[in-house]
Amino acid sequence: MNMRLSFNAILLMLALLVLGGCATRNKINWSARVGTYTFDQAVIDLGPPAKQAKLQDGTLVAEWQTERGYAQTHYPPPYYYGYRYRHYGYYGAPVTTYSPDVFLRLTFAPDGKLAAWKKVVM
Repeated sequence: MNMRLSFNAILLMLALLVLGGCATRNKINWSARVGTYTFDQAVIDLGPPAKQAKLQDGTLVAEWQTERGYAQTHYPPPYYYGYRYRHYGYYGAPVTTYSPDVFLRLTFAPDGKLAAWKKVVM
């Protein structure tokens, strides 16, 4: 019985290691791509941009949304007042926290190569 328990524990740890490895995400080094990465490659990798604008000098500025913002409401524990724990009222207001949208802004030079990148939080 004890050997079976240790075998199950080892199997569980192995499964957690394998599943934990799947959760990691490759971070892109945008600084290394400056001067070589093109807008067409960005569209292939990231899909069509959420916003884009072409400037008069031929520079292209495009933004991709990488994280969507959200609002989350928390309710504090109730606070009762009164004589000998009789309920006379509730004093607690909901607390709402907000998370902003996050965009990746890529600026492409007139020659079509990546000139600059920036993480924009709105």
